[in-house]
Amino acid sequence: MAGSEPPYRRIAAEIRRRIALGELRPGDPVPSARRITREHGVAIATATKVLALLRDEGLVLTRPGAGTVVAPPRPAAPRARRGPADAEPELSRERLVRTAIGLADTGGLAAVSMRQIAAELGVATMALYRHVRGRDDLILAMADTALADAPLPAAPPAGWRARLELLARTQWAVYQRHRWLPHVISMFRPQPLPNGMAHTEWALRATAGLGLDAQLRWHAAVTLVAYVRGIATNLEAQAHAVQDTGLTDEQWVDNHEAMFQRMMSGGRYPTLAMLDEAIDLDLDTVFEFGLRRLLDGYATLIEVGPPAHGI
Repeated sequence: MAGSEPPYRRIAAEIRRRIALGELRPGDPVPSARRITREHGVAIATATKVLALLRDEGLVLTRPGAGTVVAPPRPAAPRARRGPADAEPELSRERLVRTAIGLADTGGLAAVSMRQIAAELGVATMALYRHVRGRDDLILAMADTALADAPLPAAPPAGWRARLELLARTQWAVYQRHRWLPHVISMFRPQPLPNGMAHTEWALRATAGLGLDAQLRWHAAVTLVAYVRGIATNLEAQAHAVQDTGLTDEQWVDNHEAMFQRMMSGGRYPTLAMLDEAIDLDLDTVFEFGLRRLLDGYATLIEVGPPAHGI
């Protein structure tokens, strides 16, 4: 029954119909997730499932700077292979993971499907399972590979603060390159990520010999990486907002300046109105401010000593 069809399948069918009729041609942008939420009154998760389904079907793909567009027609199926010249391209776990990272970097984790990866590599989907157990295994491998691309130095800088600051900045840079990564990393369910464990090892070593017990050292390490990850979870949403609206954050604020002025002129928000002036405020400045204040707090803890009441 049509009435019992999940909303994401119904919306996907409408976009599929438009592609079939030629209303949306190869290379044309398809409705973004946020546009789908506005036009169909569904949650962003439902809209994301719409695009993921169409991507799995090979009807759309993600292009850097263009968003999700209609995919070109699929080539005709090749004839049965008859010799070495027709063999599948060489496939390795490294190549598979790097391809998946490329898809995630341009389209987020929703763009990572076994079918899409196989299409990018020119192999059968089942060939991927010789190298990964499934999508969850693949995503963990992607996360560990992304962290491996920004190794910490063999010789750490002198001092606990310099070491923790270097770790935080290294992670921030990795998250900026791979905006999907903070949504994979778990803070309280340890994951088998060798390179992630190396970051934890670095953080714990930085506070050795400072008079802090194991409880405080673990809390200091986890709080630092949680802070960086927490700020980084906004990177993907910010990039999507720019892509969906075509406006930078500054342009968006400028376009809504009159509306905010009307809201603040009524006296309901006196502090906001008093401090309403041009300031340098973005994710980078918030990251810098928070990191310095967090490390200042650690310095007080180390210099004054652990509190008598514990954590």
